[in-house]
Amino acid sequence: MADLPDDSATPQDPPGLPLGRLGDFLEREAPGLLSGPISGRVIAGGKSNLTYEVGDGRRTVIVRRPPLGHVLATAHDMVREHRVITALHDTAVPVPETYAVCPGDEVIGAPFYVMERVEGTPYRLASELEPLGPSRTRAIADRMVDTLVALHAVDPVAVGLGDFGRPEGFLERQVRRWKQQLDASRSRELAGIDELHARLAASVPEQGPPAVVHGDYRLDNLLVLERDGRDEVTAVLDWEMATIGDPLTDVALLAAYQSLPRMMQTNAVSDVALAPGFPTSAVLLERYGAASGRDLSSLSFHLGLAYFKLAVILEGIHYRYTQGQTVGAGFESIGQATGPLVAAGLRALEED
Repeated sequence: MADLPDDSATPQDPPGLPLGRLGDFLEREAPGLLSGPISGRVIAGGKSNLTYEVGDGRRTVIVRRPPLGHVLATAHDMVREHRVITALHDTAVPVPETYAVCPGDEVIGAPFYVMERVEGTPYRLASELEPLGPSRTRAIADRMVDTLVALHAVDPVAVGLGDFGRPEGFLERQVRRWKQQLDASRSRELAGIDELHARLAASVPEQGPPAVVHGDYRLDNLLVLERDGRDEVTAVLDWEMATIGDPLTDVALLAAYQSLPRMMQTNAVSDVALAPGFPTSAVLLERYGAASGRDLSSLSFHLGLAYFKLAVILEGIHYRYTQGQTVGAGFESIGQATGPLVAAGLRALEED
């Protein structure tokens, strides 16, 4: 990632987003989208890519860019994220409209894209769901699962994503890729994580039919809005790890996220699974299996991979925190979950 010239930012600019350069870019690439002086702010809650609200007092849009510092190979890919959102716009999967993308670093020092600001709440905390009551909380979780089923029902070729990934050998590459990501962020000893990787590499199962895979599917990557007494998913966000591959990786990761709040002393990631009315992993899996028709009878490998992936992601965030390359609060406790996640991954591989 290129460094910005010293004169590219002003005290009014949010970290990593020189508004003057962005405004000039939008005048060229999306005339009329915003006009006049623009302002912006970092949206709280992101632990990886940076998300900003940018507006001119009349209209507000969303800008996404990679983290300010340490960027792992193939991660934080703005062009891919923009492409999959654009491709899914006319499907049953709710996504924002996209307006512009910059694949290089010449404008703000990193690739970025601009999209619609969609109304809705990204529920991240159990305390945000509790006032809604168990019934609404359960309905929101159900909509989350139903939206994942809709995503996995999309024909990648029909929406122009036939070459978006390589489904053959997807699981093998996932195991290899997350080991590479781990090695790029190693800053301390992590007991058991190399054993977990080795056991995953030795037990890759056959894959089922491929689908569009989100890669980090969980409730706080969705926007939820109440309309006419019904909570609906208005947008699926954070597509940086999307590809074409085994949809059970999304399903297993969603289940793994259920366990995460009990592994951390704080809610630095998300603790919605602790909210009254939020269904257990078994209930979520049962709903997904019934609606999708996919066989979920053996998820041991996929769960092991999900825990390994989560451990690597959180270790990467921990690494950036130790290097002073994160923006916002809550990063100091991220690293504490890595050990329990590794242990959960090893246990998952023992089950069948």
